Amino acid sequence: VAITAGEYKSYLRMLSAAGRALAARSLRGVRGVASEASFPLPECSLHNFDIELPTSATMSRDEGLKFYRDMNLIRRMETSANSLYKTKEIRGFLHLYSGQEAVCVGMEAGITPEDSIISAYRDHGWAFTRGLSPAAILAELTGRSGGCQKGKGGSMHMYTDTFFGGNGIVGAQVPVGAGIAFAHSYKEDGKVCIALYGDGAANQGQIFEAFNLAALFKSPCLFTCENNHYGMGTSDVRAAANPKYYTRGDAVPGIKMDGMNVLAVKTFTKAVTDWMRAGNGPVVAEVETYRYYGHSMSDPGTSYRTRDEIQEVRKTKDPITSLKAMLLEGDLATEAELKDIEAKSRKEIDEAVEFARSCPELEPHEMYNQIYVGMEGTRIRGADSLTYGIHSP
Repeated sequence: VAITAGEYKSYLRMLSAAGRALAARSLRGVRGVASEASFPLPECSLHNFDIELPTSATMSRDEGLKFYRDMNLIRRMETSANSLYKTKEIRGFLHLYSGQEAVCVGMEAGITPEDSIISAYRDHGWAFTRGLSPAAILAELTGRSGGCQKGKGGSMHMYTDTFFGGNGIVGAQVPVGAGIAFAHSYKEDGKVCIALYGDGAANQGQIFEAFNLAALFKSPCLFTCENNHYGMGTSDVRAAANPKYYTRGDAVPGIKMDGMNVLAVKTFTKAVTDWMRAGNGPVVAEVETYRYYGHSMSDPGTSYRTRDEIQEVRKTKDPITSLKAMLLEGDLATEAELKDIEAKSRKEIDEAVEFARSCPELEPHEMYNQIYVGMEGTRIRGADSLTYGIHSP
């Protein structure tokens, strides 16, 4: 049985002092198990977009707990990746997603697993929401055979059947995303593509070409700028004459949403993609968020912003803390349940780290595999003219 906080207080007022103590002990066990709760949504900004958007949304208990679990796993996974990099167990480039978890978790919840996603190099959270395990992601980062690409791709190149990367060239994934969306419309399969890029990439010319082509073909592409306010070490307002990225599509409709509120991201993503599935063409979305770490591991992240700024965002806007408050205020969970989720997340990531450290490195012959389809048995040249290998399945 689930009761609201108001019903609980009214019930207590009806009892005697002795009865109130007894009722409090008995009802405390059933509070926090409401099946769903409604919450007001932060207002969106629209550009050239005739769409009706909800002002509130309902979140079920199961959905809220899943959001909390997934966001905690991503946060802990990225914290562990940071530690592994500092011990030189991860090499090369590493761009962490901490602070932006509500974007990938919320957008994933607003589409279907059959829809397509293509991202830039800050892709670990997206790889997770697309179905890859923390163990497979961390093992990929450490270059081990248990990684999702057998350790060949590393941080910037992770894939599933519906996740097209992880791309290392700034902005280059956006035209590819427009092509994926065109394929969906050409096949008339009812699917959409989310093409993600950062505010630092938003001034790339190829992005505007992709907007134009998608609009001409009415391709169902949700061009999504994850605006964390800093392109490398330059703030968005210093890099862009027009930092209202959701307006950049000109004739393409645009929407700006709060990327620190997972329920808002989910709700507005679903509304927009439903509009796109009806044959209306592409949309440019700006999802306002924040990254806690520097641009990459070579960037301490404090030379162009203050530590006070970072701490203020953590204190007032953190997506996980905000979700926790919603779950408790909506009686969707108890403190004990959320602590249990946090403990299980910690254990799962600890085990994933151990896997990433202990699984074997790739066998040398594997370097000649997974080049092109249908190359089984082909002789492949190595690093010099004297070294060859055979492409095997």
